Amino acid sequence: MKILLMATYLLFLNVMAFAYKADTLVIGNNQSTRLTNTYFYELDDPKELLTINEVVKSNSFHACKNPLPFLGFTKPATWLRFNLRNNANEPYLFISTGPSIIDTFDLYYVDKQDLKIHHLSINAQHDKLGFQNFTYIKCPIEQGVSKTIYLHIKSKSPTIIPISIYDESAFFKTRSTVNIISGAFTGILVISILYNLFLFFIIRDRSYLYYAFYIICLGLTQALLRGYGNSLINNRVLLNDYVIPITRVCFGSTILIFANEFLQLKTNLKKWYKYYMLLYTVYFVVLVFIFIGYTAFAYTLITINLTTIVLALLVIGLYLYKNGFKPAKLFMLAWGLFLIATLLSVSRNNNLIPYNWLTVNVTPLSLVIGIVLFSAALADKINFYRNETIGLQNFAISVARENERLTTEQNILLENKVKERTIELINANKDLSRIIDNLKSTQHQLVDTEKMASLGRLTAGVAHEINNPINFVSSNIMPLRLDFDELFTLVDKYESVVNQPNDARLVQEASDYRQNVDPVFIKAEINTLLNGIEEGARRTTEIVKSLFTFSSTDELVLKKLDINKAILANLLILRSTIPWYIQIKTMLNDIEPLNCYAGKINQMFINLIANAIHAIKAKEKQEDETITIITQDLKGYISIEITDTGTGMADEVKERIFEPFFTTKNVGEGTGLGLSIVFGIIEKHHGSINVISSPGSGTTFIILLPKAKPQTN
Repeated sequence: MKILLMATYLLFLNVMAFAYKADTLVIGNNQSTRLTNTYFYELDDPKELLTINEVVKSNSFHACKNPLPFLGFTKPATWLRFNLRNNANEPYLFISTGPSIIDTFDLYYVDKQDLKIHHLSINAQHDKLGFQNFTYIKCPIEQGVSKTIYLHIKSKSPTIIPISIYDESAFFKTRSTVNIISGAFTGILVISILYNLFLFFIIRDRSYLYYAFYIICLGLTQALLRGYGNSLINNRVLLNDYVIPITRVCFGSTILIFANEFLQLKTNLKKWYKYYMLLYTVYFVVLVFIFIGYTAFAYTLITINLTTIVLALLVIGLYLYKNGFKPAKLFMLAWGLFLIATLLSVSRNNNLIPYNWLTVNVTPLSLVIGIVLFSAALADKINFYRNETIGLQNFAISVARENERLTTEQNILLENKVKERTIELINANKDLSRIIDNLKSTQHQLVDTEKMASLGRLTAGVAHEINNPINFVSSNIMPLRLDFDELFTLVDKYESVVNQPNDARLVQEASDYRQNVDPVFIKAEINTLLNGIEEGARRTTEIVKSLFTFSSTDELVLKKLDINKAILANLLILRSTIPWYIQIKTMLNDIEPLNCYAGKINQMFINLIANAIHAIKAKEKQEDETITIITQDLKGYISIEITDTGTGMADEVKERIFEPFFTTKNVGEGTGLGLSIVFGIIEKHHGSINVISSPGSGTTFIILLPKAKPQTN
């Protein structure tokens, strides 16, 4: 039953299709006619699978409900069949399309004499008469003869395809009129471009530059739509699939850029500006579809986005005008006109309104009027800003006059205040000078206190250190005195024998005493005791010399100093303060004596080594602890590295160690001036100090002292 109903329905459609018989289109002298559905049948071929032989034999042609041939997104190609009779004097007729984007426009007819199918194409004939900008075919038809014409039309842009048939005189007349109108339109565009560029270079307002770009893209879009691109680009695929849609993208983008600059949207439309920027994104998506081959969809997106832009700019212009931006008035009027033209154009292309001269040219006409309105809007914008500037200048003048009056009054008050403040400042400066002098005195006292404290601690250690060699002397004095007493007694006995040589008793006593005291042993013992006393005296002298070197830290005389010997001397002074578990390692390379302030350099060594000892003592557990001192002779400098295995320092502590009074020691253990003094000494010698340290990894001080003689301060 279903099959029977379906067959009946298809039969009904076929009967209805052939029930309507199209008229024969007759063209006479000086005559032109548009091809409407009164004259043609249509055959759908959405997948373009039909050949001309199949089309000629096909019974599927049907009447078209649209007045003109229409190609949509789902129907990019179609076949038309109509009967054409030539009643003009010339043996041919012209078949042409209007301003549309055509990919394929092929004409076929069957010769009744040889029954062959003849093919004519615009790509082969369009330039022979010098009308490169028109899509036309010169179809041979004898006078008084009728022919069945088959047209194959293809376009990726959804649009109406207006087809007109002319005799020769009507064709040339129409084409000349179109060229004159196009020339006038082009002239208007060129004048507008030059005028706005001229204003841009004079006023330096970017609105004129962007408006010139907008007019250029507008002219290119209309020229390509009306076929003028054919004379420059012979490849119709390249022209229709890439050049024309990209030009339309540029046209839409220049609209956005010009409107953005003219209306100052970034300032006047802060809250919604990000949504305005989305319109640029749509054009980016369109470009992606163009380059991946979805041209038909790209054309649809271009139309939708252009309509959206016109609506958005109309709403924005109305909003800004209501908020006091007066230049938006003419801008809004121009876009309103262009919106009407766009809606009429879209309605015409979708067969919603008739296709006639007005609907065909409504877009270029609205654009011409829009150019005039936009130019007026730009001029109005200049007047608007000029009036604003004049108003601001007048306001500024009034404010300046008021400020001048207030300034005069204030100057009198200020002069009195200045006098009072000057007296106060003079007194304050005197007080500050006294305070600065007191601070300097206090600073010197603190530095001296630090030196005396260090000297006191070292003196206690040195006293202990000197005690050892002094014991050498004191412990050897008593045995030495006993030995000398025995020798003196022996000498006395020998003197008695010398005086009384005949006294046998005295001789015997002297001989017995000599045997008891053993002069050879006494001699050896005396030498040993004297050597011990000499060693004690020598060591005491070294300690005293080292202490004297340290105590002369304020000596401001440049001297040659052997850095290696100075390090060893200061280690000797500090020996009593070095615990048994700390090993001192020295790697002292040969270096030439340094011209420096010797006392201050020794004080620097004392402070750095003492800090290293304290850092090791501060560890919770000590084992295999070392203090390593390395000297090197570098080019232009002497390098001294003092490395300990102590507690180390964090970065925040390391950044502050040279600040006066900053210390990590417990109360009573330090004043925080030791490293500050070290830094001052190195700075006085124009050297540098670098600290490498991290918690738990010990600390290394690297000092570089220049060999050149430092300038005295």
